[in-house]
Amino acid sequence: MSRIEDGFLCDPVLINANVTHGFGLRGSQAPGSTAFSRQVHGVEVATAAAWYPGEAPAADAIVSSPSAPCVGIVTADCVPILAASAGGRHVAAIHAGWRGLAAGVIEAGLTALRATSGDHEPVAAIGPAARSCCYEIDEPVRQALAVRYASRLDSPILESGREGHYMLDLPMLATKILEKSGVESTHIGTAHRTCTVCDRSRFESFRRDGAAAGRLHHFIVAR
Repeated sequence: MSRIEDGFLCDPVLINANVTHGFGLRGSQAPGSTAFSRQVHGVEVATAAAWYPGEAPAADAIVSSPSAPCVGIVTADCVPILAASAGGRHVAAIHAGWRGLAAGVIEAGLTALRATSGDHEPVAAIGPAARSCCYEIDEPVRQALAVRYASRLDSPILESGREGHYMLDLPMLATKILEKSGVESTHIGTAHRTCTVCDRSRFESFRRDGAAAGRLHHFIVAR
């Protein structure tokens, strides 16, 4: 079963792998030793040992190392993905908004995790993010995503909305990308694919609150 620990949501897939982690709720703070990058909605992958605790680089995926085992990301509607090698000795945190998804940030993060760990059968969990009930995109965004994922952009991931617009399920698209990238469906945690826009009491949301929105802090720790 999934659970909540110290203000964080924990996914059964990572619990079963004995990996310490948490998807943040409103007001949650990650451990003080957590390494965060400067997120820019791109595909760069950073290794925490290369800078921690110095100046953080621009990157939207971070892979752990023995000298900086706890890594994290922040979101406010984008998809947080926490991944680990089968033994949990190497972990990664991936920040995936629509721009990152379109550019291939999930694939980049998994490639780096596999290269670092030598393990080609990782586990991954998807956290709260904007879903199709609330997340509207226009035709240019759909076209950008279709360059990589045209075959995935159908119902229920993408639904027609008002003229020239669509409703997109970011967490469900991320799930399909993980599967396409070779992660077994039984190794993908989806217990917390909750819509951040809908659930005001628990989650921050930029789409809902604009510049007034805070951020959700997520983390994962290498064993």
